[in-house]
Amino acid sequence: MDAQTPISEPMQPGAAAVDAGDQPLLPEEEISAIEKLLAVEPDDFQARCRLGELYFSQGRLDDALAEVKKSIEMAEGLRAEMNRSLAMYYSNLGTIYATKNMTDEAEAEFRHALDVFPHDVLALFNLGRVYADKKKHMEAKGYYERLVEITPDDPIAWYNLAGVYIELDNPQVSDYNTIDMGIQCYLRTLELDPKHLESSFKLMEIALNHKKTDLAVTVMENAVEQNPDEPLAYYNLISVYDKCKMFEKAEAARKRLRERFAKKSKDSSGA
Repeated sequence: MDAQTPISEPMQPGAAAVDAGDQPLLPEEEISAIEKLLAVEPDDFQARCRLGELYFSQGRLDDALAEVKKSIEMAEGLRAEMNRSLAMYYSNLGTIYATKNMTDEAEAEFRHALDVFPHDVLALFNLGRVYADKKKHMEAKGYYERLVEITPDDPIAWYNLAGVYIELDNPQVSDYNTIDMGIQCYLRTLELDPKHLESSFKLMEIALNHKKTDLAVTVMENAVEQNPDEPLAYYNLISVYDKCKMFEKAEAARKRLRERFAKKSKDSSGA
């Protein structure tokens, strides 16, 4: 039996060796195709960059310049967004390490976050806290100062910075005179969050220790007004009045305290 061989039709003269679809587009055709794509997907920066190259090859320099600039702006925006996301991941990793009391590892990850995105709020906050816990108050100060620059309306940032300034005012810690800066930070905290009792109590103590009795009185009077159901606010106000020899006001505050909480007790029992 004769061996069979594959049968193929002879190629006709002029027939293409490849499909027409495999042929590269002419520059004009590619430009038209990309322009249609960008009409639907204007944020495709890679397509814009290619369009700029094609415009350049056709001598359309102004059009090329415009498209390449747009593609760079889009790519930079994407990179910035990626950096913010990567910084958040490093900060999250640092938070996990910190929760496990792996302080050195946590510090390294928070630093990585700031290397990628210097304005990462979580990394700045946590590095400030790490150094404050280590009693490295100058380092903590630097991070908290950066934090309040980025988040000037965050009361917790100001509260933490105040604490560092107060620590630095201690002659056994540093030669800095930062008590007034600490006071201003506590006042800023209360401006942003008038109900922040910890700031009120700390500011009261500092004011009394530095003979700023008017400030101590004002702070605690405001604390009571902002936190009328908090017994500690009344007790501290009464203490300030007594220390300032404002005995009539102290007695009035005691009476107000008794009446308010007697009423609350009555309301609770009647509910």
